[in-house]
Amino acid sequence: MGQPFTASIPHRLGQAEAVRRLQVGLTTVRDRFGRHITLLEEVWTGAHLDFRIAALTQTANGTLDVTDDAVHLSVELPFLLDLLARKAQGLIKKQGTLMLEKK
Repeated sequence: MGQPFTASIPHRLGQAEAVRRLQVGLTTVRDRFGRHITLLEEVWTGAHLDFRIAALTQTANGTLDVTDDAVHLSVELPFLLDLLARKAQGLIKKQGTLMLEKK
């Protein structure tokens, strides 16, 4: 494995509201991308998420840290998933931004 895949998404919601929206939004992600990505484990500890995903018969571990003004994603990916994630980085940020937009 190389460098972890990372992304930061700014927001103006405050930490508690951002966590709430992400928890709700992960259900939408499962529904929309469930054919391609399986969320094997999801453990929230306050504003920190530890997770494990599977895609293309490979697994990866990651974390999500929510602060008052940003969400920070870090995932240790095997080579093949790393290539796909880097190509999908724009989509990942877009989906995260949609979950965190002020409504």
